[in-house]
Amino acid sequence: MDERELMAQGKRIIERLAAATDESTGRGRYAQACEFLRVYGGPNNSFLKEAEAYSDFFWESKRNHTVSVLESFVDHVESGLHSGIPPRHQAELDVVSDFLGQADQMLKDTSFHPGAAAVLIGACLEEFLRGWLESASLDLGGTRPSIDSYMKALREADLLSKQDAKDLVSWAGIRNHAAHGEWDKVGDREKIDIMLQGVNLFLRTYGKASTG
Repeated sequence: MDERELMAQGKRIIERLAAATDESTGRGRYAQACEFLRVYGGPNNSFLKEAEAYSDFFWESKRNHTVSVLESFVDHVESGLHSGIPPRHQAELDVVSDFLGQADQMLKDTSFHPGAAAVLIGACLEEFLRGWLESASLDLGGTRPSIDSYMKALREADLLSKQDAKDLVSWAGIRNHAAHGEWDKVGDREKIDIMLQGVNLFLRTYGKASTG
């Protein structure tokens, strides 16, 4: 989504939220607003934190405050302050994306065992997490590099949600089964495809946040 589309989507959410006249309707639109800020501003961005700070307020105050926050975010994007991903990091993400595309083709080609795609997906995910740690100036404290160790460091830095951490543990398990040739545990093509879709969504969600 480019900046013009981002502003248009933000304005649509503002209009829908501002038009909510009762709390039951507005609750869902408030959640949509927060998710919009999380996905396109990053999981720990100041706009999201400001919106969530009013989560326990009376409905009208929460609605009006969240509308103001969204308007500020749209202004932020329009002014050009919502900078894109740095070129070097974008190049890294493009490479990861290309390899995930190859994994997708492997899953569609029945001549490949689905475990082969799982190895490739896991390698892409590990490389993404490694770059994120580097960008965030975090270290593993002597722990061996792995998806699990990267996850723990990011979780301790409050850069990942609890659910995201659980997903990473699950994906790491699948990748390890495949990497060790435990083909009977990674023979379900649909399961590996779900892993691929989850990793793709994870990278889209945290791609900007991982730039530091």
